[in-house]
Amino acid sequence: MRASPMTPIASPASPLTVETIQSVIDAMPMQGRIMLRLILLQYFDITDEEILYIVADRPDPRCVAGSKPTNTTMTKESIKVVTDRRDQYRRQARLKRERTWLQGESLRNLAQLREVFANRARTLLADRFSVSADTLDSLHASARTVLPRPAIRLLEQRWDADEIAAEDYQQQRLSIEFQTQLRMAEKYRTRRILAERERQSALSATLHDHEIAHIWGIPAGSLAARKVKYLTQYLHALQSRLQSSAATTTSPVDLWKETFSVLAEQPIERSLSTYDGLEKTESALIDKLTAMVWGSLPEEIEVKLWTSLVFGASSNAMHSEVTRNLFGLQRLMTILNDMDRTPEAIDADLLKRTAATPKIEVGALETSAEHPVTELSEMQTQILNNMRGEDVSGRSSDKW
Repeated sequence: MRASPMTPIASPASPLTVETIQSVIDAMPMQGRIMLRLILLQYFDITDEEILYIVADRPDPRCVAGSKPTNTTMTKESIKVVTDRRDQYRRQARLKRERTWLQGESLRNLAQLREVFANRARTLLADRFSVSADTLDSLHASARTVLPRPAIRLLEQRWDADEIAAEDYQQQRLSIEFQTQLRMAEKYRTRRILAERERQSALSATLHDHEIAHIWGIPAGSLAARKVKYLTQYLHALQSRLQSSAATTTSPVDLWKETFSVLAEQPIERSLSTYDGLEKTESALIDKLTAMVWGSLPEEIEVKLWTSLVFGASSNAMHSEVTRNLFGLQRLMTILNDMDRTPEAIDADLLKRTAATPKIEVGALETSAEHPVTELSEMQTQILNNMRGEDVSGRSSDKW
């Protein structure tokens, strides 16, 4: 699996490191080590030895009163139950972390692309169609309020009625495209702000108490007591480690918050995804993603597609967390990375997209409608006769 770099959010002068956090957790007792790793499950793993401890530490649900059995036996089924629950919550936490990163990176790339397309459209309007700078500034200012679909529909009607020349049609169509690219760039920047907030929330998210209790199988009261005990022990040990370090001058005020800031700097492991039914077929999904990257996807379809990518809105993913993956976002990032961003390629796409539909002459239609009559060859005649069969309508049947 390929790792992707993260944007650092920890303070540059922070004396806390991932190695320090790891060493402090490793030095804790078994029970405390398990508790800290479960809380920070999106960054740490529970080992097989710790899973065996959890299985042995789980109370027997059949013994609700009286003395508890001292010789608990571990079965393969109980070990599998704990392992599956660990894998389930770890996958959920890490998929959310990866999704928010992919979401922010793809929106950043899309916003940059829309700005590049808008700049190339402005250059084409100025150089090829001799549009004045004041007109271009007016188009830029009204980009947020213009309605592209009615404008394009009116332009098409004028073209069909022969009220506008091909060059004038392309100029006006390119002006509409220029405004559309500007509006989409602003939309992607707004989405990225919201995605960045979600990413910061996901990076500092811990496993909830009911999720830890579901894995460990201990009562809520015992879980709360252990959590307070070992969180306090972790913070005191971390404070002592930082104060004893010779290179440390000042330790962070909030060590718990700084722990997440340091752990968030680690690279993200890309998950292995398979196609999960989004947009019904994989080829249809790739086509829509490609059109979205090039900016030719209609806005109303783009909104639905982005919602499906972010929330995994496929028929399987909505009803089963196991099948939910990041196939769409990963393919979107791949298409963005493989895209030809040269000015020549962008200009060619803009000119092709805004060109008028060629009209077919009336004489050409009449000529194409009159197909020349060709005689059948002997082989073709024999094939038709064999398919038709022998004509026996005038003869009596000899069946009887």
